[in-house]
Amino acid sequence: MNITGNFIGGKTSFSASNETIPVYDPATGKPVRELTQSTAAEVAKTIEVAHNAFDEWSRTSPLRRARIMFNFKALMEQHREELAELIVSEHGKVWSDALGELTRGLEVVEFACGIPHLIKGENSADVGTGVDSYSLMQPLGVVAGITPFNFPAMVPLWMFPIALACGNTFVLKPPALDPSASVRMAELLTEAGLPDGVFNVIHCSNQDAEQLYTDPRVQAVSFVGSSGVAEHIYKTASAHGKRVQAFGAAKNHAIVMPDADLDATVNAIMGGAFGSAGERCMALPVVVAVGDDTADKLIAALTPLVKALRVGPGIRKGKDENEMGPVVSAAHQKKVLGYIDKGEQEGAKLVVDGRNIDVPGYAEGYYVGGTLFDNVTSDMVIWREEIFGPVLSIMRAPDYKSALQLVNSHEFGNGSAIFTSNGHTGRDFVREVQAGMVGVNVPVPVPMAFHSFGGWKRSVFGALNVHGPDGVRFYTRMKTATVRWPSGQKTVSEFSMPTLG
Repeated sequence: MNITGNFIGGKTSFSASNETIPVYDPATGKPVRELTQSTAAEVAKTIEVAHNAFDEWSRTSPLRRARIMFNFKALMEQHREELAELIVSEHGKVWSDALGELTRGLEVVEFACGIPHLIKGENSADVGTGVDSYSLMQPLGVVAGITPFNFPAMVPLWMFPIALACGNTFVLKPPALDPSASVRMAELLTEAGLPDGVFNVIHCSNQDAEQLYTDPRVQAVSFVGSSGVAEHIYKTASAHGKRVQAFGAAKNHAIVMPDADLDATVNAIMGGAFGSAGERCMALPVVVAVGDDTADKLIAALTPLVKALRVGPGIRKGKDENEMGPVVSAAHQKKVLGYIDKGEQEGAKLVVDGRNIDVPGYAEGYYVGGTLFDNVTSDMVIWREEIFGPVLSIMRAPDYKSALQLVNSHEFGNGSAIFTSNGHTGRDFVREVQAGMVGVNVPVPVPMAFHSFGGWKRSVFGALNVHGPDGVRFYTRMKTATVRWPSGQKTVSEFSMPTLG
């Protein structure tokens, strides 16, 4: 069986431990490859490789770095189907969703290609007599990324293209569940002209990965995952003097007003709730219907669509493509099914039951069918906790103010949406909702790459968001120079605060 190795110093390598773990195809429940497991010493060596590569790379001109990003973008486009196959085989998402993930990731590469403009800084001539001031945006050094299973290509692409373009070197720890896309992208970066050691991929235990946010040679760390781990990494890395952006869990809500376009809203909810089997931090697992009549209409329209969801292996394409693939692992399948059990026990009305789904020919796959709950209340676990699966909860509120209060009461604030035809209501929602990303008649309001992605409250730890302008700020530090060149003037010592006049 093929082994997915590390990528360190410009070449693929395998751990001297000879230890591997299986990587499963969620559609079949069978292993498709093995993954090398590195030692703590090998993680430290990878950081050293990146550290040694930093000086030369940081002195490479921004224009040259941008041209490598252009080359990388072209290679990613040439190999997009190969990358999509890796994503489908290890994550399980359907083919078009895998291609969509790559497209959104490539948008960040396109943004990074503009790095000469993005880091050109500020300039002010004649701030004083014969004195000029200007700023430099300089790279940090070695930076690390720790990424989740749900977007094995897109989330790393949120991080490393901007980090590299800014002049940093990078160490990536991808998820063990679907690691191969990261290694393939590393190979394509080398083919694009990236010097050896500038981008490295290491597979290791979570315990050994702690070096990526404690080692003094690492200057910054980006993380996406659960809120508990995000908070731990934020506190630990910050205590070690590192810059941190750590993104955690989400429980995104959509308010549906009585004046919303019902057909358009239902279609949007279906994609937001069940796309990628709900395994998105920007998924839409909760809908708050304003008024019982609105809720009843939503339930009536959603029920047949949820029941009719085509669930099966993600590799099918075109007219044969399924709408939803399996969840990522047997353990996660068990977790999601447990939440459905819990919702039923707590008294939510189970309108469509996704348990015990039968996918002919794929009895060992990790499938959960589309599930729909009604009459979910704020004291229920299925409302409080992130399920991260194809489970949609309908809540009921008597009016807009009550619905907004419910949304804002949740501990997570990643994304929220409203469906309405009233401009005043939509504008008020954008202003008042406590979430970092907001949609008006848009179910999954993920910003484009030239804006920044990030939530509020316990969905994020750290001051700067990912990609867009915040991404550039995160991976650089500013230095301001104040310069006077002598021109024969006589000067005397000054002991008060200089005013430069």
